[in-house]
Amino acid sequence: MSEAKAKYLAAKAAFEETFEKHLQNGVEFISDQVFIDPEVEIAPGAVILPGCILRGKTVIGANCVIGPNTLLENTIVEAGSTVNASQCYDSHLGPNNKIGPFTHVRTGTVTDEGVHLGAYVETKNANFAEGNTVSHLTYIGDADVGKYCNFGCGTVTCNYDGEGKYRTTIGDYAFIGCNTNLVAPVKVGSRAFTAAGSTIGHDVPDGALGIERAKQAEVAAWGAKKLEKYVAKKQKLEAEKKND
Repeated sequence: MSEAKAKYLAAKAAFEETFEKHLQNGVEFISDQVFIDPEVEIAPGAVILPGCILRGKTVIGANCVIGPNTLLENTIVEAGSTVNASQCYDSHLGPNNKIGPFTHVRTGTVTDEGVHLGAYVETKNANFAEGNTVSHLTYIGDADVGKYCNFGCGTVTCNYDGEGKYRTTIGDYAFIGCNTNLVAPVKVGSRAFTAAGSTIGHDVPDGALGIERAKQAEVAAWGAKKLEKYVAKKQKLEAEKKND
């Protein structure tokens, strides 16, 4: 027997023992197509769907739904939370969170109750108070976020300047407009807003609107001229190919 096969059979036996232990403890599975390290803790009533990998010192609370296709490593998930098709590392997710699909929760993320991190959201070393909504296509790193904030699609915390990492602070009930760049270190106050498409490099006071945009201008007939040049270039290339 090869060393690889021996290691596989030993791991399989350990998994079968771990799987049976969780079944007997009231954890719900619809398939055994999962992997669970022996030290993982899962409360009775939790549901583990197919394709999940649970590693290290992961702890899952009661009535959580994990998966399908989710990786948790050294991550605490408190009661009533769902984590769908996502990867979470060295983080602490509070109760009644909704994570995923396709969320990357990186080291040092801490969420309070009722936080939603949605599709293609990435977090790192960030603290979220209760009730935050980060629905899609957003990066929040090195940040402290107050309660009940809303992040529009495309928000980015610009936390690294090539030499050091800097923090972004956002107050309670703030509203971050779509495609906002928050250039850290920066603070957005409580109940403050940022306008969509703004790059915010200075603090926004409580209750204020931060807006940073160049004035829009229209160049007449620019599109027609551009298309004319494009067509001419394409025709020239096609003619050269015929002559080759």
